[in-house]
Formats: sequence, structure tokens, C-alpha cells
Amino acid sequence: MDTSTHVVMGIGLAGLSQCDPVVASEPATAAAVFLGVMLGSQAPDADTLFKWKSNILYIQQHRGISHSPPMAVVWSVLIAALATGIMPGASFRHVLAWTALSVVIHIVADLFNPYGTLAGWPFVNRWICWNTIALFDPIIFSTHLAAIALWVTGLVSPRIVFPILYGMLVLYYWWRFRAHRQVARKLPDRDPEREEGESYTVMPTVALSRWNVVKRRRDGAFRVGHWKRGTVTWTDTARCSDHPLVEASRSHPAVQALLDTSRFVCATLEPTRYGYAVRWADVRYRHRNQFPLVALVMMNREGDVLDYFVGWLNKPGSFKRYGLEWERG
Repeated sequence: MDTSTHVVMGIGLAGLSQCDPVVASEPATAAAVFLGVMLGSQAPDADTLFKWKSNILYIQQHRGISHSPPMAVVWSVLIAALATGIMPGASFRHVLAWTALSVVIHIVADLFNPYGTLAGWPFVNRWICWNTIALFDPIIFSTHLAAIALWVTGLVSPRIVFPILYGMLVLYYWWRFRAHRQVARKLPDRDPEREEGESYTVMPTVALSRWNVVKRRRDGAFRVGHWKRGTVTWTDTARCSDHPLVEASRSHPAVQALLDTSRFVCATLEPTRYGYAVRWADVRYRHRNQFPLVALVMMNREGDVLDYFVGWLNKPGSFKRYGLEWERG
């Protein structure tokens, strides 16, 4: 989920903690729990700090080991210790329990997004994504805001509003999971271009009735489109190059960082003033007729690396000297 959703989830868990008699009756414990769940709901995304070191490290680590079971234990204990240290007299056991819940909910919620996490590490060393909830879901965000408003204004007790909220959200997640399965089951039969041996991946959008679709064809190319109310519409094709320079760039750390996090990467070769640009793009993300999440390797005509980038590309800019109309995101 995005940062704003994790924030409102943290506040929501602080409200839900009022159902705990110890939290409700001990102001120090309540304050420590509030601090614990707010920090715990953000802690796994501390890997964002790697971006200050390098984009390669950030792509490799974001939603990686920081979202794993061992780190969930580390985050919970460290944050609970900090919160109870700041709030003398708070119950460490209760603060730890609620902090751990906030960390686990963060990690589990991210599993439902297309980007996924390494939540199975060290037992499963691959990215897990369930593709049922968009990175920002307006239903989850708005219902949290409404429940928080009812709590803050004193109109409804948190011991009533938040159990109802999370009960409804459990049903919502179940409904989205079933909707995803139904679309995935119906999609092949509704595809007018279907051929044997093709595979489909269905991904959520903010619109409840619309799903993004990526199809891997037998020739290795990707078809990108969307599903809406029983109809699939293809909007783009990503054809992957097998040029020797593409294969030569595969071992570059920027490319490896992207390949380690996605099974939907397609490479193209573009001529430039200085030689060639090998663009490895994650075709799951399409915006303004482009695939902005890329690993870009600039080479001269002899195949030597001149420059590289991995991350999100935005508007025209800094690669103009190579003849590319794109700017580092």
C-alpha cells in the first residue's frame, strides 16, 4: 500500500487497541501503543532510505527483506522497546502485541499489491504478489478516514467503530480476491487473440470494475491491456529484443536489480548518437503510452557502458546528450 494508507491504518489500529482493557485503562500504555502502531505501520518501508545510497540498492531492497518474518520480529521488539522507554509505566507485553500486529498488517497488506514483497524470506526467496488490491485503494483509505473522524469527534466509541471497520475490510479483501479469481478464470475464453501456450496475469486498478492485464505470448512478447465488465481490450505490445548487446547488458547491476524483482521485464534496443540504449522495462506499469519503470544501459558502438539508470523515468531531460528524450525519475 502507499504511505498515506499505512498511516491511516496505523491510526485505525490505535483506535482498535481501545478494545484491549489494559490499553483503555492505562494512559501510559495507550500512549505507548499509539506510538508503537504508528511506527510499526511504517517500519517495513524504512528500506526507502536505500534510495539515498543508490537506485540499484533501492530497487533491490524495497519491499524486500524488510518485509520478511525475521524483520517483522526485529521491528516489533525494537519499536515496542522504544515506545515503552519513552512512556514509563507502559505495559511492554501489550505494546509489543499491538506493535507486532501493525507490522504484520503492513506486510500482509503489501502482499495484495502487484509489486509484491519478499514476505516468505528466508524460506521462499522470491517475490510474492497476490494482485488483488491496488497500491492505493480508495475504499480502504476513505473508510479509515470516516472511522477516524467518528472516533475523534466522539460520535462513536472506538470500541464499536473499529471492529466494524476491520470486519468490513476483511469481507472487502475476500470479495476482491474472489473477483480477481473470476476474471483470471474467464479471461482466456474472452480473449479474441488467444493462442495455445499463452499465460495471463490480472492486476488491480483503483476502479473496481477495471483490471490491468499482461499476456505473455509464445514468442516471448507481451500484450498489455485491460479488462472491464467482461471485455478484454489490448492497448500495447512489448516485443523483446535478443540482440547481442541486450544479452551483454543483462549482467549489469542495474538490469539485475530489475530482473530480481519482476518476471515481466522486456528489453528493447534503441540507437543513439553515441551508440545504443538498452531499455529493460517492467511491462506491468504503463503510463502515458510508456513503461516508466526501467533499467536503462547506455552503450557506445563497441558495447562499452557509458551510463546507466534504474528506476522511474518521467519527462524529457537528462538523457538528451545520448539522443534519448527522457529524464531520471
